[in-house]
Amino acid sequence: MKEIIIKKLNESSAARWTVLMIVAFTMMTGYIVAKEMSPLQYLLELPASEGGMGWTSGEFGLFAGSRGFFNVFFLMLFVGGIILDKTGVRFAGTLSCVLMLIGTAIDYYAIAFASPEPTSAVNMPLFGIEGTAIKHQVLLAALGFAIFGIGYELCGITVSKVIVKWFSGREMALAMGIQVALARLGTALALAGSPAIARHFSLSTPILLGLLSVGVGLIAYLFYCVMDTRFDKENVATSDDAEDEKFHFSDMLVTVKNSGFWLITLLCMLYYSALYPFLDFATKLMIAKYGVNPDLAGTIPAILPFTSIVLTPLFGAMYDRVGRGATIMIVGTVMLTVVLMVFTLPAHASWIAVVMMLVLGVAFSLLPSVLWPAVPKIVPMKQLGTAYSIIYYIQNIGLMLIPIVIGGVLQRNTAADGSVDYTTAMWIFTGIGIAAIIIALLLRRADSKHQYGLETPKSLT
Repeated sequence: MKEIIIKKLNESSAARWTVLMIVAFTMMTGYIVAKEMSPLQYLLELPASEGGMGWTSGEFGLFAGSRGFFNVFFLMLFVGGIILDKTGVRFAGTLSCVLMLIGTAIDYYAIAFASPEPTSAVNMPLFGIEGTAIKHQVLLAALGFAIFGIGYELCGITVSKVIVKWFSGREMALAMGIQVALARLGTALALAGSPAIARHFSLSTPILLGLLSVGVGLIAYLFYCVMDTRFDKENVATSDDAEDEKFHFSDMLVTVKNSGFWLITLLCMLYYSALYPFLDFATKLMIAKYGVNPDLAGTIPAILPFTSIVLTPLFGAMYDRVGRGATIMIVGTVMLTVVLMVFTLPAHASWIAVVMMLVLGVAFSLLPSVLWPAVPKIVPMKQLGTAYSIIYYIQNIGLMLIPIVIGGVLQRNTAADGSVDYTTAMWIFTGIGIAAIIIALLLRRADSKHQYGLETPKSLT
């Protein structure tokens, strides 16, 4: 009965792909906000007399890492995963959009209206911040980004479950690849567009545009909710099947006892902890190390998501047809690590940065195109919300800690004349990449032992 229900739900190709476009667009708006401040680091650190806010690298690192604060310390991702599994994708998705909207509005207020002058001494020994004077503006922006982070991550796990719901047994890896590609488009637009918009208007203008985009994303998701309600009414399961598919807290034990699940969780954390924090600091790296014009510096990191926009769906379709998911993960982590290692070298030619970003764009496409479709092969449908929430929770630990650590390292490696030595920071990123390779190899071994089906194409699953 379960398989029959799934087929009825997604038998309409037009409805299935319309749903994908709607939820992928909503997620894309979140990705715009998530990275719209990253290419503004250089401008934010300029003195007020030059149009900046006088932020330090440490303050920027604190802001960049704040997105995961509530998710990590208040276990909001666990709460969100349980909400998703207990209430369904309509309520959880709408809640996530509202939280993103609130958080972005606070960010906009902080940058547009809060004074960059007042400071307070902040003690956060865990992050190496002890008695450091932090601007009230930074703390307010960090609060907004932390609230946004709750909705952003909840939206991510909700959209993933929506795609599994509508594409189970069909082109799921391709669908997830397209969703990731549109998300990367959001990242690319933020990285490439924010500096130019900020220079032509004001530092707060990119955030205002992000606020408007998230509002449109909420409206789009409400339209999906109407479609989902209608389809659920047309595809009602029997009481026995419905009860079998309900989430129970005991199901969490099944998930946490699965070694393959923990390997894919660690791989996700290491991969994204090396990649996204690197992007946070990459624009200033292009300026400081490779001498790129500040107006154009954001376009080089933007190569990465723009490349993945095309490649991620292609790799997803390839995974559906030929499999080899665990092997692809190994290749992706190796490429990531090699690129990060090259950035530690003393070479300063801008063409090297461009070539490395192109290679990193391939790695940026390879691993996500198989990682997210691999999770439903390891975890049953009724546990997916909780499983994704755990994955995102562990991922958020890295996404919170690494920017703060890197920000502190860069501040300590900033000379009196303002020049920055990125060598230590890039070696930290490289070390994380090496750890990701090890985990990917262990996951390939576990797949051979437990027959998760990561190497198996869709037609044979």
